[in-house]
Order: sequence, then C-alpha cells, then structure tokens
Amino acid sequence: MTTIGAVDIGGTKIAVGIVDENGSVLSRAETPSTSAESYGDGLERIKSMLWDTAQAAGVTVAGIGIGSTGPVYPFTGRFGDLDFLPQWSGESLVNDLAQHFHVPVALENDADAAALAEATWGAGRSKSRLIYVTVGTGIGGGIVLDGHLYRGVDAAHPEIGHQIIDPSGPLCSCGFYGCWESLAAGPAMVKWMESQAEYAGKEALTAKRICELALGGDALAVRAVERETFYLGLGLANLVNLFTPDAIVLSGSVMKSAGLFLNGIREVMRRGCRFVPLEKVELSLASLGEDANLIGAARVWHCRFAQDANFVRR
Repeated sequence: MTTIGAVDIGGTKIAVGIVDENGSVLSRAETPSTSAESYGDGLERIKSMLWDTAQAAGVTVAGIGIGSTGPVYPFTGRFGDLDFLPQWSGESLVNDLAQHFHVPVALENDADAAALAEATWGAGRSKSRLIYVTVGTGIGGGIVLDGHLYRGVDAAHPEIGHQIIDPSGPLCSCGFYGCWESLAAGPAMVKWMESQAEYAGKEALTAKRICELALGGDALAVRAVERETFYLGLGLANLVNLFTPDAIVLSGSVMKSAGLFLNGIREVMRRGCRFVPLEKVELSLASLGEDANLIGAARVWHCRFAQDANFVRR
C-alpha cells in the first residue's frame, strides 16, 4: 500500500496527515500559523508533525504532497508572495522536505489539490471535465480536464474568483472593482448587510450568522442570501459558458449553508446558459469533508509521481 504524507498550508493553520492510496486519512495533526512565523520554525514543525503522524499510522511514507493557499510555483517547488506567511515567500518547502525525508515531494495550490481529490475520490469521480469552486473567505477553485489539472501560461493557477461580474461593484483586494470574490465571498455578504440602513448593528456578523438569521426569517438576512445566490449563480454561469464541464463541485464555509442557495443558483444558471447543454452539467457539493485539502495534497503526489495505472499521470 502506498501511503503519502500530506501537508495543507492555510491562512490560519497548517495541517499534516498520512493518506493511503484510496484517499483515506490514517492520522492527522494541525497547528495554528501566524503571519509573524519564520520559515525555519514552520519547517521544523512540519517535519515533526510528519514524523509523528507517520508513527501514529504505523507506516513509512513513499512521498509527500503539499497544498498551499496563495501563489505557488508547482514545478520549482517555491512559494510566491504569501500575504499570510510573508517570511515564507520564495522558499522551497519541496526541496527542504525532500532532502530531509529522502522521498519525492510535490506542491500545488490548495484549491487545485482539492479539485484533483474530488475528481478522483470525491463528488467528481468519473467526470472528464470538472470545475471545483470553494466559497469562503475568498473564492477559488481548480479545473480538471480529461484527468489533468488545467494550467495556464507559466503553469499559472486560474484565479476564477477574480472574474469581473460587475465593474461598478466593490473594490477587490486584487485592485479591480466587482470581482466575483468581492461580491460573493463570505466577507462580501457581511459587508453588504452592514452597509444597509436597516441593519441595527447589534452583533458581530459572519456569513454563517447571516445564514442562520435568514433561516429564522430575518428580512434583511434573507435579502443578503438572495443577493449572494444571484452573484454565485452569475459566476458559475460564466464558468459553464466558458468550459462546458461535466460537473461543478462546490465547497467552502459558505457552502455549509448550501440549502439556502442551490435552487436559486440553478435558476440563475438556467437564465444565463441558454446556448450550452446546462442540463448535462452536474452541480453538487464536495464530498470529502474537512480533510479534503489533506486528501488533495496526497493526490498531488500521485498525479506527479505515481506509476500505478490507476492514477492519472501528466
């Protein structure tokens, strides 16, 4: 059995686990991360957690896969400019872990990693053309076409959250106005609701809390959900028109309240996708749960290095 060490690097935590060749997590650990953390300290923690989780699972790892938020360079193994871990920018966790553990190591953007996992072991299994979209504090995703991760020029990761939906919309972190992320990510729901004259401002809002209020019949929260539904549907309609995928898989913290959105999203997509076979595009929720990013990190390794015929190779 091939077991892989998996590393998931996010904005607030680092998770490490051991994943078998069926996509099952055998052991895991996590630790908080802060923007002030040095790369050297982070490296030592990751090495220690990899050793500990491998020991807990009672296995020897054949390789290590890494999924990381932010810009990464998958074929050089280096991080780009990581806003959330600025001291890690330009470092190569791939080279450092490979030298320490003497196994091959692979790196991808975490949304690309999760897309590969869902395409292989999750809701997108057996789909030739899959788009994975995560909606939380931001909007990101990955595209898998005919079993291969789609890459742009210089192996770039497509920033689907920065498609322009409304050029008169709010300013986005990227510098443009009206990006999908600025209109439909969780913080966008909060910002819109707080900007309304009828908002009383009696509690700290989150997207989760807005969804709870909407379920309870709060009129303003219901409007926030309707607005969110509309913009989510617009962005997804654009993706269908551009890529005509077999399936779109939705994930992220906002999608934990998917029951509030899905019917409306489908209606917006129907209105916006008249010239493509939308009825053949399956829209579903991600199925790999809280460990999806760890499973995805392991899948990154299989796609890059595995020789087993059951795994897709580049």
